[in-house]
Amino acid sequence: MFKDLTEATRHSAARSTLNGLMTWLGESGLAAATTSAGLQAAVDQHAASVRDALGDPERGPNAVALASYATGVRDALIEAQWQLPPTSELDWSKAEWPTVRLIAICSLARSAGHL
Repeated sequence: MFKDLTEATRHSAARSTLNGLMTWLGESGLAAATTSAGLQAAVDQHAASVRDALGDPERGPNAVALASYATGVRDALIEAQWQLPPTSELDWSKAEWPTVRLIAICSLARSAGHL
């Protein structure tokens, strides 16, 4: 998605994508994780998997890699016709894999200063 753009434009587009994800799901999910040890553990496990998948488990992925990964997850969910209920209606204790994976991406982005 971001391949043909200049570095500055790629970084700006990536930050925009990550900010949108944070607004849509991340803020609510990360807040819920602070009050649920189970959800926090799941987010941490997913974050480790994303770091490993993107090839930099030590420092963590850059904004472009995270945004591209998040876009890929989103596109796969759209293709599978998976829908997330409004965050106000979510039972965070039973958050599904896609929800936790996207929250983990937000967690990585926040901890790396991409947001």
